[in-house]
Amino acid sequence: MVAGHLHEKNGFYYVILNLTDANGKRKPKWIATGLPVKGNKKKAEERLMEERKRYSQTPKMDSEDLLFADYLEQWLEVAKSAIATVTYSSYCNMVKGTIAPYFREKKITLQGIQAKDIQDFYQEQLKRVKASTVIHYHCNVHKALKHAVKMGLIEVNPADKVERPKKEKFTGGFYDSDEINRLFEVVKGTRLELAVMLGAFYGFRRSEIIGLKWNAIDFKNNTITIRHTVTSCNIDGKHVEVASDTTKTKSSLRTLPLVPFFREKLLALQEEQKENRRLCGRSYCKDYLDYICVDEMGERIKPGYITTRFPIVLEQNDLRRIRFHDLRHSCASLLLANGVPMKQIQEWLGHSDFSTTANIYAHLDYSSKVTSANAMIQGLQLQP
Repeated sequence: MVAGHLHEKNGFYYVILNLTDANGKRKPKWIATGLPVKGNKKKAEERLMEERKRYSQTPKMDSEDLLFADYLEQWLEVAKSAIATVTYSSYCNMVKGTIAPYFREKKITLQGIQAKDIQDFYQEQLKRVKASTVIHYHCNVHKALKHAVKMGLIEVNPADKVERPKKEKFTGGFYDSDEINRLFEVVKGTRLELAVMLGAFYGFRRSEIIGLKWNAIDFKNNTITIRHTVTSCNIDGKHVEVASDTTKTKSSLRTLPLVPFFREKLLALQEEQKENRRLCGRSYCKDYLDYICVDEMGERIKPGYITTRFPIVLEQNDLRRIRFHDLRHSCASLLLANGVPMKQIQEWLGHSDFSTTANIYAHLDYSSKVTSANAMIQGLQLQP
């Protein structure tokens, strides 16, 4: 059985398994249990045993008659030890929900799969989903077959020969300053207020807002640091929340100025939470004392609540429909409109690559186009 042990971190139990990758290199696997240390040792030990048993079940991939669909599901178990929980959830949904059922019906084996089989699958899926979704399918298929080549199960990766569909150019929605101010008015005093304001002003992602902890706020030096996230996903039909001490990318780990408005708002919220805890007594949830976004009973606000409640608030108040994530785009558009250079916007939003920022927001960078137009007028000496 795979060796492993429990580890306590930030008041929660984590399972750490001693796994090895395909090359025999040791690679510890951290698994968040979501169980607070206090009063949950027995449950944590049971979870440890479950995970040790699950990871000890080595899939058999050496059969010449192995269906590609079965191989994909076995590959998922191998990949699970090397990817984040949310990523694994996404892989599972695609493989078990769409990719594997398609190839199982075709009865195509791992040994027999050809580039045309994969290409036909993509063409069939394009009839019902966007190209971006098919590109995600390709990522799974290609990675799975790449692993099969590494393991010596097949000689070449047929997915290398397949043409991926061209991804649609994404243009995010955004609010102008008047719409943002109107939105601030309608969410004032509601559970959405802080999340909306942080999303629009700082451009924080939903996971960054839910994951914001009090130790990320430096009231002395007036800074706010993004270093924790909370996401949600479905694994084996079970909805789970994943709290992480890491951000989406290294660049997402960023420190921004805590402006006076938010400083006062957070100080007031801190006092309000202390009073709620006093009033509720034992009924107050003690599991999320580190978190900023909690309700009156101390329960951490769920990611899904923001996603589902936000459009309802917009509709009820006759505001133009956008996604919650579009508040991030609104932040970028307002920064651009006020002359902030694209490079600074990249740092503010925590994009890992400048090209990401430029590709998403270049169409909004009107000020640079005006500068270009003025340069041409001056160079050609054009007069009205």
